[in-house]
Amino acid sequence: MKLLWTNLKHFSFTSLVLLGLALGLAVVFSIDIDYGDDRRAYKVGGEGPHVFFVGDQMQLNFIRGDGESGFYLEQQTVPLTAKVQTQVYFPLEDNHFALTIDGSSPDRAPDGSFIPPPLRYQDNEPILAISDIESAYKTLRDFLQAHRVIDANLNWTFGKGHLVLLGDMTDRGPSTTQVLWFIYQLEQAARAQGGTVHYILGNHEIKNLQGNFQAADKKYQFVATVLGKQQIDLYGDNSLLGRWLASKNTAELINGHLFVHGGLHPKLATRNYSLEDMNTIVRANYRTAFYPKKNAAASDLLLSTRDGPSWYRGYFDADLTQTEVEKTLTAFDASAVVVGHTPQRRVHSLFNGKVLAINVRQPRDYRGSIPPRSSEGLLIRDGQYFRLLADGSADPL
Repeated sequence: MKLLWTNLKHFSFTSLVLLGLALGLAVVFSIDIDYGDDRRAYKVGGEGPHVFFVGDQMQLNFIRGDGESGFYLEQQTVPLTAKVQTQVYFPLEDNHFALTIDGSSPDRAPDGSFIPPPLRYQDNEPILAISDIESAYKTLRDFLQAHRVIDANLNWTFGKGHLVLLGDMTDRGPSTTQVLWFIYQLEQAARAQGGTVHYILGNHEIKNLQGNFQAADKKYQFVATVLGKQQIDLYGDNSLLGRWLASKNTAELINGHLFVHGGLHPKLATRNYSLEDMNTIVRANYRTAFYPKKNAAASDLLLSTRDGPSWYRGYFDADLTQTEVEKTLTAFDASAVVVGHTPQRRVHSLFNGKVLAINVRQPRDYRGSIPPRSSEGLLIRDGQYFRLLADGSADPL
């Protein structure tokens, strides 16, 4: 018995040491372990709206019912220019938020397509940026409320400020529908108050547009099936959200800061691409999967799934010099670049303040993690940078 007790103590001590070591390595290398799996994440009933174009009309589809009684579609067909008041359901809290689908809004063309946003802004208004939400609606909502971008009723309270959502809002979670409609609604709310929501596409939005759903939550396979669609149809050219996503930019210059999901490869400093060129080339290929080609054209650098602006990680894993970083910024008339994509332990700056890295591992809607995740973002105000924390506080960078 004494030997057994001794071995048990040794085993327990060794296990605690290994657990501590694992947690330490997780912190150092920005790795965490998910736990828990709230069954509400799989709820398909209440999903929607999923809006598709049928001739010169829009068809709104809501999924009703459940796995026991069966699912059915509730559909509403309206003219392209209609203004529809509806709601989006969030299973985790068993509540809804209001949504207005405005077919005649300033960003809509008569044929139902969306007009791409401007690429340049100069007004010295504050900028709040956050990235890589990965389908966590509650996380995004709570962070924006904590920093007074919106109020408790989701009304825009950031005045003429700029809210930059720096890509990868989709995938890896079951709240993609809620996140996308929330951003869509925020755009309208901000515009009405003189503010701007900038949705810069990341590599995961582009994957969705290309039909690559390897990282998407499996829930959306079932959603597409109930809708009588393939998963690619959810963001296809015949869907409202698909056309809306495909209109978004890859990079924008806001008050001298270039916002791009991945980063700028140093070769771009020698290619003579303008900001317009970059966005035009990449947008034209949002729905075309990239593959390396023999005798590749110069534009392939922009489309590469390693070196393209939505994919590049060179600020963190390449041997770049300060001069190389600054040359690419000069090529695009930028004083600094703000990027997401590559996970960091905290929002921070690199290369003497020329690169601002803002992708932290954001909390998930339906799962916990070890170590616990906590939201962060970036505020640029009056020429100063602030690291924003989940509790609403701000630390100067």
